Amino acid sequence: MGSPRQRLRVFAALCLAFAVAPHDARAAECHRADAAQPRLERLQQAMATGRFVTYEPTSMAVIDGHVTPASAEGIRADLVALRPHFDALITYEAGHGLEALPAIAESLGFRALLVGVWKPGDARELQAALRAAREHPKLVLGIVLGNETVFRKSLSMSELARLMHAARAQAGGLLLATSEPFHLYGGGDAAAVLAESDLLLPNVHPVYQPWFRPGSSEQQAAEFVRNVVGDLRRAYCGPVLVKETGEPTAPASAGYDEEHQAAFWRALQGTLPASRDTAYSTFAAFDLAWRAQDGGLASEAHWGVFDAQRRAKRAMQHVAR
Repeated sequence: MGSPRQRLRVFAALCLAFAVAPHDARAAECHRADAAQPRLERLQQAMATGRFVTYEPTSMAVIDGHVTPASAEGIRADLVALRPHFDALITYEAGHGLEALPAIAESLGFRALLVGVWKPGDARELQAALRAAREHPKLVLGIVLGNETVFRKSLSMSELARLMHAARAQAGGLLLATSEPFHLYGGGDAAAVLAESDLLLPNVHPVYQPWFRPGSSEQQAAEFVRNVVGDLRRAYCGPVLVKETGEPTAPASAGYDEEHQAAFWRALQGTLPASRDTAYSTFAAFDLAWRAQDGGLASEAHWGVFDAQRRAKRAMQHVAR
């Protein structure tokens, strides 16, 4: 999957007064094939009444470009721990052992899966995602082409839009989306990506805003997420499902702990109620030590609402509706 995100500590000041650049998407018909409507309906039902979680396997690791694939046994153990609390999944890639995930998820009664494709231009990984959809049509609702690929400067918005358009020719009735930090959807060059998207999956991280302080800013952070989602909804004609948001539980030297993470999720639950048009996925399922070991920020290892041994943290008192 590559190295962990090398995030900016803060976004530009324009993010604090976030406003999506105007374009035609809201006024015009969504650029969505009729074949996608049944899955869109199922997605919106899951958004309104289900519980999404953003998931990477605990048995997988990526260090210095070397991937330790996820094991089927590890995936099953992960999903057994998650299933009492969540019924819908968003993943980051379709290979490296995750080929086993759809069958396991279906056997455990998950209702929805958005399959990630880490490298949008990788034909082999795209085919793995499409195969998962063919083999599990009741579970797989769509494909997520990339996570922060534009933010990492791996692709431009126009290149990503072209890859999404090409994938649509093979996707049949599958929903298509990508995931970027919210502020990247505000530029004029994002219009082509928005037009190719059946839903938005933004990453909205208040902890990288300059005003955020663990232990005192959680309610403000929840309101920030709500306001970003509202701006996206006013500019975009489809549903908005936040793929990443939250607060890590370490390092303690930065002020993070389980109580503050729980406070964020408690505040968000009361501030951004789920609906057919707007909802959020809990990020992330599990702590992953390799994310810090592979050159990321120390906090990268501690975003889970479960620890690396699959034990629930305090936040789990608040993430389930």
